[in-house]
Amino acid sequence: MFLVAMSMIALNAVELPVGNAPEPVSFPYFPDRLHAFVWFNWSLVPIERMAKTVSAEPEQLITIGKSMGLPEPPAITEEFQLRSYITVIRRNWHLLPYDQLLTLLDWTPEQLAFTLREDDFLFAKLGSHKPKCEPLKFEAPNDAALQRAAEIAKTIQTHFPDGLGKVEEPLFGFVKRLSEPPAAAPKQDLEKRIFDPRYCSSYFALYGDPFLETKADSFPEGYLARLAETGVNGVWVQAVLYKLSEFPWQPELSAHYQERLENLAKIVARAKKYGIGIYLYLNEPRAMPKGFYEKHPELKGALEGDYAALCTSAPEVRNYLKNAVAGICKAVPDLAGFFTISASENLSNCWSHYRGDTCQFCKSRKGADVVAELHATFLEGVKESGSNAKLIAWDWGWQDEWVKPLLDQMPKEVRFMSVSEWSLPITRGGVESAVGEYSISAVGPGPRATKHWGIAREDGLKCLAKVQANNTWELSPVPYIPAVANAAQHAYNLRSAKVDGIMLGWTLGGCPSPNLEVFAEMGREEEQSVDGVLARVAERRFGKTAAPFVVKAWKAYSQAFGEFPYHISTLYSGPQQMGPANPLWEKSTKYKATMVGFPYDDLDGWRSIYPAETFIPQFTKVADEFYAALNEMKNSLTEMSLTDAQRKAIDEEMLVDEACAIHFRSVANQSCFVFARNALAPDLPNVDRATMITMLETVVRSELELAKRLYALQTHDSRLGFEASNHYFFVPMDLAAKVINCEDLLTHWLPSLNN
Repeated sequence: MFLVAMSMIALNAVELPVGNAPEPVSFPYFPDRLHAFVWFNWSLVPIERMAKTVSAEPEQLITIGKSMGLPEPPAITEEFQLRSYITVIRRNWHLLPYDQLLTLLDWTPEQLAFTLREDDFLFAKLGSHKPKCEPLKFEAPNDAALQRAAEIAKTIQTHFPDGLGKVEEPLFGFVKRLSEPPAAAPKQDLEKRIFDPRYCSSYFALYGDPFLETKADSFPEGYLARLAETGVNGVWVQAVLYKLSEFPWQPELSAHYQERLENLAKIVARAKKYGIGIYLYLNEPRAMPKGFYEKHPELKGALEGDYAALCTSAPEVRNYLKNAVAGICKAVPDLAGFFTISASENLSNCWSHYRGDTCQFCKSRKGADVVAELHATFLEGVKESGSNAKLIAWDWGWQDEWVKPLLDQMPKEVRFMSVSEWSLPITRGGVESAVGEYSISAVGPGPRATKHWGIAREDGLKCLAKVQANNTWELSPVPYIPAVANAAQHAYNLRSAKVDGIMLGWTLGGCPSPNLEVFAEMGREEEQSVDGVLARVAERRFGKTAAPFVVKAWKAYSQAFGEFPYHISTLYSGPQQMGPANPLWEKSTKYKATMVGFPYDDLDGWRSIYPAETFIPQFTKVADEFYAALNEMKNSLTEMSLTDAQRKAIDEEMLVDEACAIHFRSVANQSCFVFARNALAPDLPNVDRATMITMLETVVRSELELAKRLYALQTHDSRLGFEASNHYFFVPMDLAAKVINCEDLLTHWLPSLNN
């Protein structure tokens, strides 16, 4: 009791965020919440930790698991847990209160608070609220629960006759696979390229505190060699300055900063062997909680919620930033550079959220002046160290009226970067809109980037394009979207625009792929064409005989993807990240979809500006055309004489292609389901109930089959479902759960609609 009391005291002291604490969603296709807890954590958390969380013995939970047809619980390594904590948090968000979630993770409240705030906006991805979950304690299942568990076991036996424990590649098996050196040295001569740098994120980087954690390697040599083979010459990593230098006002925040610097230096040295530079992402200065300013009121800037900006108009803050950057560069002299976001979702400088007029110091200053001064401060630190590190200023979040006065003040050594496709006009399904970044379906550059690059060049600055070469929030749980012709065309357009360098993607997009290759290939100094680049990349990967058929498929996928009903809200809210792993609810959850977190059943949020009557056919069209191109390529290559290596490469390519098609089909299915379910509400007149019920049955059966097929693909290629800043959106157990969900709807719910 004493330990529980102390845990609750610590929890309350940290004040983990709760938001409006709504009621959690339920999973009625499981016997009860305990059975759902066992199912969803079986393949991710050690059984001993699961048992401790719900005050049970491991054998008691094993009995529950086996009653539902689960195999023996797998061994869960420490590295596995380090790479999967976001997946664990997400699947228990509606099952456990915070204190039990901490037990399940084996974390302190401080660890969870830091992760929710700093791990790529995780709390926002979870909806900015923690559902009010009652404590979950083990109780022996009653007769009804035992009967339902037996029904689940029968469902699993029917649809997965080989059981759920047999996989060709276990979760995170791709880390080992991609960490092995490639069969041969890089195939491309990459010494001279028009685009420099060409940098992406690590495909499986640890996001929160990557330079302190040494038990899971984000940059193994084999992976770096594979990136070099695809033409990448830079990798970026998130940096928090108070973790890499001493924070003068609260030094304890900087514990182990020297160890982090030593580890960073090792990574930089390792990457340099493969011609790859390491770039640090600066989103600084980090805002501090209100309590911090009770001791340091002279540093307090714009206030937002419980945090306030460290005001960069204060000389002490600028001195800290300068010294921090200088210290990093001195400790790691071969660091390739930094890139900044100065108006991100995180509150940093006082004008980062356009609230500088509420700051006692910045209210008399313009946002452009404050942001230009911030970059001058960073550059001063680089120069003071004697480093050759580049400083790249990204205009993400800058207001239009800032751009010219800001760039006019920017030191000439700073490089300027803009999102290539942003503001590009598009029409999808007859609906006109414009791209709000993160698009492969639309080929840039757009008017915003073109205008901003023009201003920067007039000021003597070199220019970079930020693109998404591999994948986007249009579809992130695949290693790349095979719209390779779109990628090649985008690279060609940027070559024509005389862009100096390219950021190849945000946290998503670091898997070696043909998409990355075409950007490097297009950067050759001699004249290039889209068709020529596609042919060379395909021949390197699949051989001369198969290449024309693969290129034809890439072009067909690119054309099909051009029908994607793009809107930035659809990207963030839609169910495409979860695909068929997203449950179907017989009643509305009443939850709004969250930013690439939980799509729920929020069709209105998914479709954004598109009427449902347009949204559903557009996803259907994309899926149909993907399947058609895939089948044509498969038929063309089945009997072709290929080497074992070429056949393996083709099979891997077609697996990714099919996974994309499955996700697009599933979005159409889920949208149909919600549309038809809602149409059956009793207060809606003139609804053809028979038609709606038939539609529901059709899409439920389709979802069941898609879940089974994606289960087969994911157990063969563990890259599916994964994205670095979200970990696994889904695992095979979620796809098996979707089969249970669908069978339950077919057996119990749909028949009731006819009554």
